[in-house]
Amino acid sequence: MPALSTAQISVGVSVNVPPPELPVYDQPPIPGDGYIWTPGYWAWGDDIQDYYWVPGTWVEAPQPEYLWTPGYWAADGVLFLWHPGYWGPHVGFYGGVDYGYGYGGRGYEGGYWRDGRMYYNRSVNNITTTNVTNVYNQTVINNVNETRVSYNGGDHGVRRQPTASELSAEHERHIPVTAMQNQHVQAARSNPELRASQNNGRPPIAATPRPAAFTGRGVVPASRGGAVSGTTRGTMSVVHANPEPKAPEPRATEPREAQPQNRPASPEYRQAQPQVRPAQPPPPREARPAAPEAPRAPPPEQRRAPEQAPPPRPSAPPPPPPRAQQQPRAEPRPAERAPPREEEHERH
Repeated sequence: MPALSTAQISVGVSVNVPPPELPVYDQPPIPGDGYIWTPGYWAWGDDIQDYYWVPGTWVEAPQPEYLWTPGYWAADGVLFLWHPGYWGPHVGFYGGVDYGYGYGGRGYEGGYWRDGRMYYNRSVNNITTTNVTNVYNQTVINNVNETRVSYNGGDHGVRRQPTASELSAEHERHIPVTAMQNQHVQAARSNPELRASQNNGRPPIAATPRPAAFTGRGVVPASRGGAVSGTTRGTMSVVHANPEPKAPEPRATEPREAQPQNRPASPEYRQAQPQVRPAQPPPPREARPAAPEAPRAPPPEQRRAPEQAPPPRPSAPPPPPPRAQQQPRAEPRPAERAPPREEEHERH
């Protein structure tokens, strides 16, 4: 699983069957002071298309006064969401799942911090080393013989909702899984024997004394397996609990759309796009037609003059009659000139 806080991200796995039940196993002895027990759980491998068991192990706290909140599965119909675990000053909500050894579904009864030291409940933890002296005894009921359901919600999951204190713990400062925890998960993913399809819910490596220590002394197998419901098939997708980081993406595109409006001010942009020049000539074109309109203005005044000129129009028809008188004068002149031509012949 990625080293991210549960307040930022959760991994959604859509499968047709729920994760297997939790197997029953013994807790290895604590390796030393300052270690805190992290229970095992079923994880989903999208590359292997199967659930695989991540063994429970002892992990050194990343800093004093910090406790481990286990991860848990939450069901919503056929969709199962995995909420990764985290380190924090208080134990938050982990689905009400009974992981055992102090994690009975609410809080942690395996120990507490005081003055920078971890005090362990001997009735819950396997304390066999003499190096750990800060111990106490408090009876805790471990229901290992009951149904070992591994998820919250759904038809057959744990029916429990977070309390006000658990919700406030989720908003405290958290530290994600450590590098050793990540190495532990990767080693479990790469081990085919830890896949539910091969071990039928009874992993041969159920718990280890230290992270990624899958061989040697202290490795504990499961004494009883959990029920596995058929063959798993599914896909893994990342679901962000806080979608606010996506808001800047559309905002980044807004200035890009506004940039073309400011580019015309630069001469380089005008040279790159000569189409902007024809947009500037329209104002002179409107000025040129305005010049011919000035002479057109007088014609309406001339039109008013003919309105006053109609009375002189009747004087125009008299000229045609003199033209009709000149036409008959042209006809008799040739008849008078004919006789002088005969006189000229007689003279010769």
